[in-house]
Amino acid sequence: MDEGEPIPVPIEDAIDLHAFHPRDIPDLLAHWLEECAARGFATVRVIHGKGSGRQKLRVRRILESHPRVLSFRDAPPEAGGWGATVVELARTDPP
Repeated sequence: MDEGEPIPVPIEDAIDLHAFHPRDIPDLLAHWLEECAARGFATVRVIHGKGSGRQKLRVRRILESHPRVLSFRDAPPEAGGWGATVVELARTDPP
């Protein structure tokens, strides 16, 4: 696969960002959130990992400015704890 070729991302209620290059995450996450809202998901989970906390901070900056995000918080321990963020979405109107 060419490096510039888009990778299809399944639209599910959780996304694990470990497989993506950090430079791709802002656009990827914004698009994924829109698709989740369009499909009617009210709550989704973003897995960013624990590490140094930089990825979590980047993710939360994106969430703060995304128009579909109503709120977000650390996931409960059984769903990743502070290595994942649970996001409440405003759904889009059906077409």
